Amino acid sequence: MGFLASPVAITVPATSANLGSGFDSFGVALELRDTVTAQVTGDKVHVSVTGEGADELPPDERHLIAEVMLRTFEQLGDQPSGLVLKCANSIPQARGMGSSSAAIVAGILLARRLVKGGGDRLSDSEVLQLAAEREGHPDNVAPCLLGGFALAWTGSAAPANAGTKAERLTDAKGVLPVIFVPVQRGYTAQARAVLPNVVPYVDAAFNLSRAALLVRALTGWPEHLFEATDDRLHQQYRAAAMPETNNLVADLRDRGIAAMVSGAGPSVLALVPDEPGRVGEAQRRCPDGWYARSYAVATEGARFLRLPALT
Repeated sequence: MGFLASPVAITVPATSANLGSGFDSFGVALELRDTVTAQVTGDKVHVSVTGEGADELPPDERHLIAEVMLRTFEQLGDQPSGLVLKCANSIPQARGMGSSSAAIVAGILLARRLVKGGGDRLSDSEVLQLAAEREGHPDNVAPCLLGGFALAWTGSAAPANAGTKAERLTDAKGVLPVIFVPVQRGYTAQARAVLPNVVPYVDAAFNLSRAALLVRALTGWPEHLFEATDDRLHQQYRAAAMPETNNLVADLRDRGIAAMVSGAGPSVLALVPDEPGRVGEAQRRCPDGWYARSYAVATEGARFLRLPALT
């Protein structure tokens, strides 16, 4: 096995997972991206970061992208002598916007691209499986890979159906995502720790109907988004740990806006009709200490770029 001598660069989108009723299953890619350039060179791992996380992310093999790349190289059968990574980050860290999923997807795809014949050794379905295993759930990595709105699930025990699967839904028309981002951070492990092991049957049935409706809402009937994003499976259990997030979701929904916790939080996602004044109406509810931005749905997931050689 050999490695490419030239650098490769990839851009990966932010994502928002769950979409209210679709816990651990639904996600959307947003047109807010990190860009990573990687080259096999030298004898150590060197990572430089600009933008989000520039003063806090590790500059060596402890960096998540580098860690994932090294593990992927190992799976592909060899390790390079060294790596140089340049990360230009725009996705907020630890805000429920898929920064770790973006790093994981970037790491796997960069390693595959840098290995000669890597595409033959690691299929797209195996990339999804590796990313979901490393992240712990597939609802962020699927839209990061596929773009748009995506639905992900884990196959049955039967060998032909085993593993993580994902499908991109037909792009929803007339929907604009608005993200509300606070100063404080949140961490997925802590957010998942408060979830119960058992939920009432009636709540499970409630979410099943809303998740089914969510598919219809996202594929051409956005008038159903408010009802489709209602949830009784996870957000109520996280409310006490994220009171500002819970209050903002409630405030937006009281005004008929399809708002929900973005991933594990603390950010909030609103799916707003693409109609005059509706985005501004939502953004005006932004609390002090937060900011609100509208991002287009990313029509492409992770994609490679052409960049000059690293110096």
